[in-house]
Amino acid sequence: MSHGQEYGHHSLGGHANTEHHDHGHVHHVDYYAHPKYNFKYGVSDKHTHDHHSQHESRDGDQVHGEYSLHEADGTIRIVKYTADHKNGFNAEVIRKGHAVHPETHVKAAFVAHAHHDSHGHGHHY
Repeated sequence: MSHGQEYGHHSLGGHANTEHHDHGHVHHVDYYAHPKYNFKYGVSDKHTHDHHSQHESRDGDQVHGEYSLHEADGTIRIVKYTADHKNGFNAEVIRKGHAVHPETHVKAAFVAHAHHDSHGHGHHY
């Protein structure tokens, strides 16, 4: 039996009841592990221009985090999020910088059409 709210594949708190059978006697054991963690990582690759990071913390049913990434247009997207049993998942998206799109130059192609005279042979091209 499990109690607690689940987000994705992670349970936000909960109890697991386990029965142990010992020589005909049943012992109920209630296990509860308070979920608590912190993590962060970042990537900054000058060769591929991949720049992103994330950090997240959880204490019980409260999750707080933020991630950021550099967009192809030169802006930086920052997403700050929270999740809990009462309010669900909430995110604030912030965009920093000004989008820059590279100029593209298109060369006009010259196409010459040749005129064919059939000279009355009945073939037209």
